[in-house]
Amino acid sequence: MKQSATLATALAAGAVSKATVPGLHVSTNVYPWTTFYKRQGKDWGADLDRALASVAAAGLNGYEPVGQSPGQVRALGPLLKAHGLEMRSLYVNSQLHDPASAKESIAGVLAIAEVARDLGCRIVVTNPSPIRWGSGEDKSDVQLVEQAKNLDLLGAGLRERGLTLAYHNHDAELRQGGREFHHMLTGTSPENVSFCLDSHWVFRGCGDSQVALFDVVRLYGSRIVELHLRQSMDGVWTEDFRGRGDIDHVRLQEELVTLGLQPHLVLEQAVEAKSPNTLEAEEAHRRGQAEVRRVFAGFAAAQ
Repeated sequence: MKQSATLATALAAGAVSKATVPGLHVSTNVYPWTTFYKRQGKDWGADLDRALASVAAAGLNGYEPVGQSPGQVRALGPLLKAHGLEMRSLYVNSQLHDPASAKESIAGVLAIAEVARDLGCRIVVTNPSPIRWGSGEDKSDVQLVEQAKNLDLLGAGLRERGLTLAYHNHDAELRQGGREFHHMLTGTSPENVSFCLDSHWVFRGCGDSQVALFDVVRLYGSRIVELHLRQSMDGVWTEDFRGRGDIDHVRLQEELVTLGLQPHLVLEQAVEAKSPNTLEAEEAHRRGQAEVRRVFAGFAAAQ
């Protein structure tokens, strides 16, 4: 009963659209495109119109940008429309562990989200910023309690605006027994804070463990409204998304269907230093979105 209620909530919030499930709406986050462009010595933002044309040409339905300001998000509207792309979700940074900056950060996210909502966005994904990006410094218990409180406040503010907040993590939050990751989900209300499962960051953050990944699905599956999808082979990110590799996404799909869930699908197949260098961004995403549709075809069959 709880699972059905969660699905109904997600449907109402726009996390799932029954009308589009048969064709499976597949979006992409901006991050992987920037990694492909960077290794080719290109700047993703130099010609965004041309870049978004490549996203559409790869066969993707949607685009999840990183929202930096209301004006930046507003400017995306005409470009997305021109290329037939939807913005069902938005990724935005937040700084919530410090009471001195949290109020301003929440206000900034809400301002960006209101513009995004008017462009069709229904899910706002945030990964609360660390103390310092790239450092090994962990937040104190006091900072974690503060961050969870503010994450819940942000989620409540977004819910009042008809939007769903989805908590996202990288690998750092899984250090120290995963205390930051777990407290962001146990220390917040499910009504205010949903979950964007980035399967590979959970896998990597837990020492390349599928056991840990599927434990997370069992613990927090009912809160998943979005998936960030990436694959690796022997710990190294592949250029194109694959259903099976280090992570068994076929099994992930099956477990989500069993839970009665059909999260928003966002391809985030980036490249890193040791990744193969055989594909350009558009071809990698063309192959990737086709594989996502194959692997998650069970979503349509569950209707």
